[in-house]
Amino acid sequence: MSDFPITKLDASSADFDQQLHRLLAWDETDDRNIQQLVLDIIADVRANGDQSVIAYTNRFDQRTVAEAGELELPKSTLKAAWASLPSEQAQALQVAADRIRVYAEQQKIQSWQFTDANGNVLGQKITPLDRVGLYVPGGKAAYPSSVLMNAIPAKVAGVPELIMVVPTPGGETNQMVLAAAYLAGVDRVFSIGGAQAIAALAYGTATIPPVAKIVGPGNIYVATAKKLVFGKVGIDMIAGPSEILIICDGKTNPDWIAMDLFSQAEHDEDAQSILISHDDDFLAAVEQSIRKLLPDMERADIIRASLSKRGALIKVNSLGQAADVANSIAPEHLELSVEHPDALCQHIRHAGAIFMGRYTAEALGDYCAGPNHVLPTSGTARFSSPLGVYDFQKRSSLINCSEAGADILGRSASLLARSESLTAHARSAEYRVKVKGSR
Repeated sequence: MSDFPITKLDASSADFDQQLHRLLAWDETDDRNIQQLVLDIIADVRANGDQSVIAYTNRFDQRTVAEAGELELPKSTLKAAWASLPSEQAQALQVAADRIRVYAEQQKIQSWQFTDANGNVLGQKITPLDRVGLYVPGGKAAYPSSVLMNAIPAKVAGVPELIMVVPTPGGETNQMVLAAAYLAGVDRVFSIGGAQAIAALAYGTATIPPVAKIVGPGNIYVATAKKLVFGKVGIDMIAGPSEILIICDGKTNPDWIAMDLFSQAEHDEDAQSILISHDDDFLAAVEQSIRKLLPDMERADIIRASLSKRGALIKVNSLGQAADVANSIAPEHLELSVEHPDALCQHIRHAGAIFMGRYTAEALGDYCAGPNHVLPTSGTARFSSPLGVYDFQKRSSLINCSEAGADILGRSASLLARSESLTAHARSAEYRVKVKGSR
């Protein structure tokens, strides 16, 4: 048995909302020292380009790069990494890539147009972004799954050039990451990381071309840099700690539920794992499973810290109330481990990804189910969505007025423009009106 505190809440308590708010609270206060350091790095890269990128890379990654050309990994290196994978790993990566691609193909937004009663043609033109930057963590935190999840939707969207940056501490590369880049169709790879990589992607250097959007996970320096270059380029999101919320009717094996909670708690001490059920005995059984299974986990210390710091077991009166609590939390990952998940899902409004039924472990979504694992965190599922093909496409409005349409619309536009004292707007519209007024 592993003895540590796990928060227990009861939705029927008078102060439940306050307790839940405290549990979910996440300190997003910017560290001013980190922000200033990142601002200095960005300014340095903007002013000195490759020279600064090389200096920071040698300093932070213990490299000995002399020329900027040494930073780019040739495509042959990616192909060799793919060819060198053991067959089982290669097959698993291929299965994941195929499923992500098939799912992404369903997300493509198409251009459209229609003609109104006056012969005006209105519509929307969809075009892919010209160039996208993908940040991939390096060293011990190597995630080939993130390469697939970020790169494949971009390629399905039609992005012609995808630039990947990945730090290689001590010059060490991760073969799975490079193989995933090859499989996903990444066009160029640079062995750089940190805030300097984000700055290089945002503003460009003589060697590294500027991009339109930057996606991909990273540490606090990377996240801060992405936030600071937003506006110059687009970004995917500012992600918080990983989260899982499980609603269970008490009929799933408690060991399964405990391990599902572990699956997110093992990310880091700030990750959040919460179980909601109307069954007191089941909540107790899951707690027993947690304490039984934890000592054998490779990352037991991290899981224990996460569960004791931000985890919780929440008692509700019904599955309906569980759905209400879930909507208040707006979790990144939501498991509906119940007999009739489709019915319960009708009551869910806010969640990054919803995992339906007892057999759908959240971990499947992290790797190979197909839907993207880049999801909104920290309650932002209330207003944002998973990364997808649509994040790599942009929309342009189409307006083509007929002669009759310009006449009719011009009269309305003139009146509205003059009400705003924008005379040039009004006269521009009036030039297309068949019979101009005396104004």
